[in-house]
Order: sequence, then C-alpha cells, then structure tokens
Amino acid sequence: MSLKVGVVGLGMGRGHVEAYQAHPEAEVVAICDVDEGRLAQVGERYGVRRRYTDYRRMLEKEDLDVVSVATPNYLHMPITLAALEAGCHVLCEKPLALNAEEAKRMVEKAKEVGRRLMVNFSYRFEPVSLALKDQVERGVIGRPYFASTVWHRRRGIPGFGGWFSTKETAGGGPLIDLGVHRVDLALWFMGFPEPEVALGGTYDLLGRQLARREGKTFTVEDLAVGLVRFRDGSMLEVEASWVIHRHEREFMQTWVYGTKGGLVHRNLRETYEFEGWVFTEEGGYLVDKQLFPPGKERRNAMWTFVDSILNDLPHPATGEEGLYVMRILDAIYESASKGEPVYF
Repeated sequence: MSLKVGVVGLGMGRGHVEAYQAHPEAEVVAICDVDEGRLAQVGERYGVRRRYTDYRRMLEKEDLDVVSVATPNYLHMPITLAALEAGCHVLCEKPLALNAEEAKRMVEKAKEVGRRLMVNFSYRFEPVSLALKDQVERGVIGRPYFASTVWHRRRGIPGFGGWFSTKETAGGGPLIDLGVHRVDLALWFMGFPEPEVALGGTYDLLGRQLARREGKTFTVEDLAVGLVRFRDGSMLEVEASWVIHRHEREFMQTWVYGTKGGLVHRNLRETYEFEGWVFTEEGGYLVDKQLFPPGKERRNAMWTFVDSILNDLPHPATGEEGLYVMRILDAIYESASKGEPVYF
C-alpha cells in the first residue's frame, strides 16, 4: 500500500516533499502554494504534476491519505481542520497553531473524525535526541526536576518585515518560532509534567531599532524568557532570541537535571550539528559520557508518520503534545503581557 500525500506551503514544505518521496510507500501526488512561481519550481524539481494555488481545491479534487501543512502559522488551523474533515491524516509544521485555543480545536477535530494529527518537532528525530531520550527512559538520570532550554541567535530574524515578524500572522517572535522546538525537547525529556504556574518576560528593544532603521514591520518580541513550575515540583527555564548581544551566532542548548544524573543536548560550532552528553556518578566517581548513536539512517518526521500509519502504530509528537507546548508558550506570553505570574 502506498499513501497518497499532498503538501501545502512550499517554503518549508519543499523539505516535506523530498522527505516523503524518500519513503518507498509514500507518493506526493499534489502540491499547493499561493506563489505560482514557487509552485512550478518545486513541481518541476520533484516531478509533481498536480499543482494548486488553493488548498480547498486540492482537497476537493484529490483523493489524499496525508496532508502536510507547512504554511505561515495563522493558516495552520484552517488548513488542518479542512484536511481532517476531508478524511486526511495531518502532519503540521510547528507551532501547531497561533495559540492553545486554536490547537485545541485541531486536536478535537482529529479525534472527532478519527484521523491522526502530528507536529513536526524535528529536533526529536535527531539521532542524539533519540539517544538521550533512551537514557532517560532507562532511568539513567533518575527523576528529572529541573531543565534549562535555550535558543539564541545573535542576529537572525526570519523574513524580516514579513509574516514572521507580524504578530497577527505569526502569533509571536522567537519564542513561538525557535523556543517552541527547545521547549518541546525539554518537556519530552522531562515526560511532560503538568504545569502549575508560569512567569515570563518579552523584549523588542533591538528588533524595534532594526525595524526603524530598515523600514520593516516588527510587532513581535526579539527576546523571550520564561520560568515554568510544574505540579510535581520540577521547573523549566526558557530563553529564545532572534537578536541579542552575545558572541555566538547560533546557540542551542537543553539541560535536564535528575536525581541520578543530568544530560545536555547542544549544537556544535554554531551550526545545526548536535552532541549529547550524560553526567552521572558510578562507584563513587563522577562520570561524563558522550553519546555516539549507531550510524543508522536518520528517520525524519515525515518518514516516521508514514510508517506509523501503515503499521497502525502510535506516532510521536502528537497533536496533544503540540497543544501542551502551546499552553506553555501562551502562559509565558500572557505573563509577560500582564507583568505577573499566570496559573494554569
């Protein structure tokens, strides 16, 4: 059996097309983008003949099993709801939606129609991430009780002046764009404890200066920080920036501390390569272990989603987990806006 796939949004979505085509039991039969030039370019490059500028038309005309939604954030909910209603399983880019209210509607619709909803939390599928998660599940670090997760860019506002830096279309700035990945990764390692209270702060001081200088639209934050306490007593610290004065151009790091050990997932040489370490005590000695995962071929979110559907297995990065992350982000933003803690 081969799953028929449609991809909506061909910026990030071209990576989805390529990933699905690498799977022997998935066929990208249709693509959609409002940019006709991009639509033609991607269609020609990947040999996809059925092309649409309106996702509703695509859903009406095509008999699809899976739809990937890789559009600007404000379109995630309407396209996902329409695809689910059309009987398709949906893989949605992060963040799942503009806010938790929208994300909840998406999760409820998936349950209502009996279809899958998965979020492309791509860093979960890195070999180092999977190796660290395996260590957590084996009990190597014990019970996690504190985590710190960070993604800073010295300068790096995506699509400066476009939908990324406009609150109505993006929902926020680096917290919902970059921080969403690192928050998900930390919570995944921690086991998604139930949140109790959040305290947050957001800043747009540098982004606003750059926007004035270049005549760009900028209505989101350039730096967000947050602290979340969970009902089991554990805590999570979050930092995310597009513009900040520090020496690294790109800095990603997630620490998780447990009762028996700790772990770190971080990028190397300011790139998108990663390393993972576990820190424990053995026989009275403090031990540092670097993890070198087996040289297996990396299975990304698209490949994993297809396999899960075909083999009737649970898929990772569920819509429910995407909703959970959105609740955390919403609380940090709300706290920053009100200037006081927000209770869940």
